Order: sequence, then structure tokens, then C-alpha cells
Amino acid sequence: MKRERYCRVCFYLAGLLILAMGLTLNTKAGLGVSPIISVSYSVSQIFGLNFGNVTMAQYSLFVVVELVLHSLRKGDRDRQGSRMVLVMDLLQIPLSLVFTRFLNLFGALVPDVAAGAASWRENLPVRLAVLVLAILCTGVGASMSLSMRIVPNPGDGIVQAIADWLRKPIGLTKNGFDLANITLTILLGLALAGRVVGVGIGTVVAVVGVGRVMALFQHLAGRKMAALSGMAS
Repeated sequence: MKRERYCRVCFYLAGLLILAMGLTLNTKAGLGVSPIISVSYSVSQIFGLNFGNVTMAQYSLFVVVELVLHSLRKGDRDRQGSRMVLVMDLLQIPLSLVFTRFLNLFGALVPDVAAGAASWRENLPVRLAVLVLAILCTGVGASMSLSMRIVPNPGDGIVQAIADWLRKPIGLTKNGFDLANITLTILLGLALAGRVVGVGIGTVVAVVGVGRVMALFQHLAGRKMAALSGMAS
């Protein structure tokens, strides 16, 4: 049992690190970032703010929305269940703090392959390779961390909370939430910078590709990972 708990924590932490690297690589490709961080990325670029700090603020807002939505549905659960949901929501804040520090660390270590490019076509093969690696890391990292069922990343937690509140499938809710983030990012860019910031072909690829990578990773490694971590039913 102790070994299984150790494996579960290791898989969870490794998943978060891989996810942070994937999101960072997505920003470095210069082809558009992942929808879930497109708003924080565009705001940080427009106002010259720290990307990790802006993402932390966005994630904190997500947690507040989760708390509100869960409180509206508290009648659907017993008192003990409601308390556990509240704890899981609040734990997302320290998780966000750690996660966004890794975004800053990876952002400082990974070179920007789009720096100095006159157009999106310049250095395109390298940028596409970085984008593919970003999609792979994001999908694998999200799959590993979510399947351990510890504390969800706020970007995933808010989707689950909205899906529960609307009583809609999480896949449909995720698509709608991504679309809302992309729309808000475009509007912010046009209103504040006179151009679109953070949204591009990489954003579209992320919408489609991350889910496929998650499904493939679960198919290839999900059962083995569940057995090692004690998560197998």
C-alpha cells in the first residue's frame, strides 16, 4: 500500500511538471498558445507582466468560480461530501502557486524559437516541431495528473464544476470553455493591442490534439499506471 501511494504521488507530480513544460513549449512555438492559458498569456504580453503571475491570478479566479458553483449545488451532497469538495477546491490555490512557478522556471530555461521572426512562416519547421512536442507533453501531463485523482489543476477543475452545474458532458463543456477562452483572448487583443495576441494555428491544434494524446496515452499506459498507483478498480 505504501509503495502504491508513493507511485501515485510520483505520477501526479510528474504529470504536473510535464504539463507545465507542455504549456511553456506551446508559448515558445509562437503559433498560438493553449486555450486554457490564452487569456493570461495575452494579458501578460500586452501589459508586459509576468506570465506565471498572471496565470496564477487567472487560476485563483477559476477557484472562486468553482467555490460558487459548488455552493449552489451543495444540496446535492451530504455535509461530509460538501466539506471534501471545499477542501479540494481550496487546495487548488497552493497547487496553482507551485504550478505557475514552474511555468516561470521553464519559461526562463526554454529558448523562444519564435523570437525575432518577421512572420509566422519564418523558422516554421522548428516551430512546428516544438508545437508537436508541446501537444504531446500537455496531453501526457494532463492525463497523468488527472488519473491520479488528487487535486485537479484549476483549468480542469473549473471545467468539471461547470459540467456538474449545467449537468452536461464534460467533453462538451470543455469544448465550450475552450471556445469562450479563445473568444475572450481575441477580444482582449483587438481592444487593447489592436491585434490578436496568443491565438493561432497552435491554439486550434491544441484544442484537437491534446484530447487525442490523452486518449492514446491512457490506452497505452493507463492500466499499467493505475495498477502501480493502486487506482485500478
